[in-house]
Amino acid sequence: MIFREATISDIPQIQRVRNAVKENQLSNPALVTDEDCEIYMTVKGKAWVCETNNQIVGFAYADLSANNIWALFVLPEFDRQGIGKELHRLMLHWYFSKTATTVWLSTAPGTRAEQFYTLQGWTRTGMHGKEIKFEMTKETWLAKNA
Repeated sequence: MIFREATISDIPQIQRVRNAVKENQLSNPALVTDEDCEIYMTVKGKAWVCETNNQIVGFAYADLSANNIWALFVLPEFDRQGIGKELHRLMLHWYFSKTATTVWLSTAPGTRAEQFYTLQGWTRTGMHGKEIKFEMTKETWLAKNA
């Protein structure tokens, strides 16, 4: 498996991964356009991918402009192989190398994503619409990853 910074040419495969997930599915895949992916990757923040056999199997986006994790998804058939954890590590390492501002994300309740973020040290801070809002401080991140 190769973990690397995402490029614009990765967007079609990133979209394939995003639309293949079983949890936190988009109600309408057209809501997240290729242009959105490019803007989050090149203007608002940065993205990373995991690939194996020239196929992207997971990706993550950090939005530095909104202090938010925009996305972290892995193909279902590649779950539980440490891909999400490594993408998460790369993303937060980069994020906190750029700012000390607390980062947040939201995810649907009762999902494996909720469990994942809890295990990674995120703090549940309430609700963001119908989703659970989590936050991570730089201090917590550094203490957990010293």
